[in-house]
Amino acid sequence: MAFKTDIEIAREATKKPILEIGAKLGIPSESLLPYGHDKAKVSQEFIESLAGRPDGKLILVTAINPTPAGEGKTTTTVGLGDGLNRIGKKAVVCIREASLGPNFGMKGGAAGGGMAQVVPMEEMNLHFTGDFHAITSAHNLLSAMIDNHIYWGNELDIDARRITWRRVMDMNDRALRDIVVNLGGVANGFPRQTGFDITVASEVMAILCLSKDLTDLQTRLGNIVIGYRRDKTPVYCRDIKADGAMTVLLKDAMQPNLVQTLENNPAFVHGGPFANIAHGCNSVIATKTALKLGEYVVTEAGFGADLGAEKFFDIKCRKAGLKPAAAVIVATVRAMKMNGGVAKADLGAENVAAVQKGCPNLGRHIANVKSFGVPVVVAINHFYSDTDAEVAAVKAYVAEQGAEAILCKHWAQGSAGIEELAKKVVSLAESGVSTFAPLYPDEMPLFAKIETIAKRIYHASEVIADKSIRDQLKAWEAAGYGNLPICMAKTQYSFTTDPNLRGAPTGHTVPVREVRLSAGAGFIVAICGEIMTMPGLPKVPSAEVIRLNDQGFVEGLF
Repeated sequence: MAFKTDIEIAREATKKPILEIGAKLGIPSESLLPYGHDKAKVSQEFIESLAGRPDGKLILVTAINPTPAGEGKTTTTVGLGDGLNRIGKKAVVCIREASLGPNFGMKGGAAGGGMAQVVPMEEMNLHFTGDFHAITSAHNLLSAMIDNHIYWGNELDIDARRITWRRVMDMNDRALRDIVVNLGGVANGFPRQTGFDITVASEVMAILCLSKDLTDLQTRLGNIVIGYRRDKTPVYCRDIKADGAMTVLLKDAMQPNLVQTLENNPAFVHGGPFANIAHGCNSVIATKTALKLGEYVVTEAGFGADLGAEKFFDIKCRKAGLKPAAAVIVATVRAMKMNGGVAKADLGAENVAAVQKGCPNLGRHIANVKSFGVPVVVAINHFYSDTDAEVAAVKAYVAEQGAEAILCKHWAQGSAGIEELAKKVVSLAESGVSTFAPLYPDEMPLFAKIETIAKRIYHASEVIADKSIRDQLKAWEAAGYGNLPICMAKTQYSFTTDPNLRGAPTGHTVPVREVRLSAGAGFIVAICGEIMTMPGLPKVPSAEVIRLNDQGFVEGLF
């Protein structure tokens, strides 16, 4: 069966001028800063003018652990936004921007798919409005100013062995994970070991996504701990005097980007921290602006609910004062079969037993999300190879978990294929049954927070960490950082730290390899297992097939 590619569908879209999309939300033309005809930034002044308005209802879309079979979380987020508009609700979609590294690697883009996409797809998945470049530049400006400060006498007495601020670039490049800089003699500075992370793992990215305005942004940037002196006291970004210039570089990037879906409904696309190595949510400023402008805001959290949803609840909602009204967990029959042990090549054949065997992964996510007090509905993202018996097996399993699973055909049919889910979401949200609360209190000790996430969300039996890591956490508590939430950096493919262990395992061990203080963003990163903050490219990267065709159009993006 031949299908059009996502990029072919996106290219055929009938887009409306972005000023018309803004008008749907009551944004005056003078408050939109257009980037061409189909995308614009919303001005800070307009956003500030919305402060007195009531908030709409916030809907989270999350998913099971990702598999090579594909789940379609962003596609469902966009489809649900269109579906809510279709049934007469004023709905806004809020999603993240795409990182160049995964686009040219193996993950692909972040604009949805099929008939449930945000456009312009090519620009969104490439340079878009330049936000990531601004974040990269601001981050690396601080890196340059640190080495420059040391070169010109090191007035702050920075211990070059204890500089924790690395460099970033928005590309998967394993060769840069660990490097030595300042080689070449006296004129180039003092040699030291450092490395690169991918831009979406930058603390600057997290800060931009959690800041409420430019003043808050500069304060948070100033609070970044870049390293330590010889007496082990922290050195801050504001000590280097980089926070002002970094804010200038981020001034435009701080403003949310407005685009549209294929059905000409409004979508904010802003910020893009990964959920496996960062906090995995779009910006607070975009979400809060959308809540002032729409009756419903549909947003997503990255990867599976064990990462994205947990961080959405425990970091973003906690810090921004958000209260989600309902959550949608996306699953596919194909992914259930993979969790049940079926190889990717065999997913087309009906296998109800494998579906049933794989469903506990979904069940774990349902229970986890419910544990935050948020009502749940499951969206079965339909594939043409799904059989009625397989779909029925998922529905029956979900019913046993005290939730409802709804078959959604938005990929092929757009909003018409997701009306039932939209109506269910409205029913849940308007019932007022959400009693949202984070998983742990602010005052819980840091290591206990890590253990709470590992045991209650991952169902691990224990967390192991060297004495040096435990001592570091205690030192941060003594320094006043004990009330910060935890951002777990862990494989997205499993509840464990082993990416090959599917299903719903219990009793495993979570090893914490490193902890990093993100004082500006306001959380502590716990790096678990073999997770890398600078990914590598696969053996056959997507970049090999991305090109311009004879008509000058981009091909190969997905």
